[in-house]
Amino acid sequence: MLSHLSVSHLSIIWLGVAISYVVFGIAGFGTALVASPLLAQFMPVSHIVPLLALLDFFAATTNLARDGRKAEFSELKRLVPLMIVGSGIGALILLFTKPDVLLLLLGIFVIGYSMYSLSGYKPMAKFGPALSVPFGLVGGVFSALFGSGGFIYAIYLQSRLDSKEHIRVTQTTLIGLSTLTRLLIFLAAGVYADRNLLLLAALLAPSMLVGVWVGRRITLKLTREQFIRLVNIVILVSGVFLLVRYFS
Repeated sequence: MLSHLSVSHLSIIWLGVAISYVVFGIAGFGTALVASPLLAQFMPVSHIVPLLALLDFFAATTNLARDGRKAEFSELKRLVPLMIVGSGIGALILLFTKPDVLLLLLGIFVIGYSMYSLSGYKPMAKFGPALSVPFGLVGGVFSALFGSGGFIYAIYLQSRLDSKEHIRVTQTTLIGLSTLTRLLIFLAAGVYADRNLLLLAALLAPSMLVGVWVGRRITLKLTREQFIRLVNIVILVSGVFLLVRYFS
C-alpha cells in the first residue's frame, strides 16, 4: 500500500488526517467525515476503517490521559451497556438484513435535529436520563453497522451536560470504548497483520496528535454556546454524509 503512495500523496493524506483530528479534538467525534472521502482516493476502503479505528483509539486515549477526570461517569454508566447491546444488534442487522434504509431514516432525523438546534427558534428542552436508552442503543447500532455513531451520543450529551469540557471528554470516552471493540475485532480477524497498515498508522500518528492538540486549543477558547453550535454543524454534516452515502 505504501509503495503506491508518492511523497505528495502522503503529504495530502497527512494534512487531511490532521484536519479530521482537529474536528475530533473539538467535538470528540467526526474523524470519518473528513478523513474517509480523502483516504478513499488513495487506498482501498477495506483499509480505511481499521486505520481510523487505530488512530481514533489512540486519539481518545490521549484525550483521556489529559482530561479523563472531566468525563461524566454517571452518563457513561447509562450509555456504555446500551452501546454494547446496540453494537450486538447492529452486528445482527448487518448479518441478516439490508441496513441501507436506516441510513436514510437516521440521516433525515439528524439533519432535522441539527437544523432545529441551529435555528435558535427556541431553547431545546433538557433530555431526561430515560432517553439514554434509545440514544445508547441507536449509537451502538450505527457504530457496528457503519463505524459512525458518535453524532448520536453528541445529540444526547449536549442536552444533558452543562460543561463543554464534560461533553467533549465524555464523548471522547464513548468513542474510545466503541473503537476498542472494533479494534479487537480487527485484531482477531488478522487485519493488523498487514505491516503496511501499521506503518501508515505510525506515519499518521503525529498528524493525529497535532490535530487533537489544535482542536482542544480551539475548544478552550469557545463559550458553551459557540461549542454547541459548532458540534451541531458537525452533526448536520454527519446527516448530509449519511444521505450522500445512502443515495450513492
